[in-house]
Amino acid sequence: MIDHTGFTVSDLSKSKAFYAAALRPLGIELIMEVTAEQTGAGAHAGFGVANKAFFWIGQHGSPSSGLHVAFTAESRVLVDQFYRAALNAGGKDNGAPGLRPHYHQNYYGAFVFDPDGNNIEAVCHKRA
Repeated sequence: MIDHTGFTVSDLSKSKAFYAAALRPLGIELIMEVTAEQTGAGAHAGFGVANKAFFWIGQHGSPSSGLHVAFTAESRVLVDQFYRAALNAGGKDNGAPGLRPHYHQNYYGAFVFDPDGNNIEAVCHKRA
């Protein structure tokens, strides 16, 4: 089981604002931030639920691009809300909300590119 994941971004402030807005409909929020002095490797921001950060972005080294991260949504409505929020926060469309039956019958997802070109998804596996 994965405890947490993270990657480098080119502009921490810009990406932090993007993820705060895009993940808000899913109930995921900025939980904590650590400074470059604390990590010895650049500032980081951790997003999660109930005081548990599981998704981290940071500014150190070369920014990541081309990654794919999918977040669970509890309903199709939340997938739709994620998509709109991500686009409004500066994300680029990479697949409007809808069924993806080639994955499975109830796979309902939406895809956006974050400011660095990473493919960020919200997905609901429940029936409508």
